[in-house]
Amino acid sequence: MADSVARLYEAVIAVRGSDPEKSRTARLLRAGRAKMAKKLAEEAVEVVIDAMHGQPEAVVRESADLLYNLVVLWVHAGVHPEEVWAEMRRRELMFGIAEKVPKDLVRGAARRKVVALETRRIRKRR
Repeated sequence: MADSVARLYEAVIAVRGSDPEKSRTARLLRAGRAKMAKKLAEEAVEVVIDAMHGQPEAVVRESADLLYNLVVLWVHAGVHPEEVWAEMRRRELMFGIAEKVPKDLVRGAARRKVVALETRRIRKRR
């Protein structure tokens, strides 16, 4: 899987300067961090919904979309997949591969401030 993610990462880098009219990836990268974060969150929610509905085929498709959007956000943020794999190796040595690091042990464990993804307000219907 790491090879697939690395290939995807390189492909995203290769098209980031492309014409946004011809490349959805270039368009997404140009849309900015908030748009990329929104797309990532949407895909994560779709994976959850499909899993809750017991639709494994849809979970597979949406998971691929989720990974794509995660990699696009990595490229924008300057994060390389190898950095993520290194963190996973570090955690595996500490807790085992199938465990998540306890929140109180994470560097900068203070609660992150929640920020709005978009600045425009949605008007309530009456």
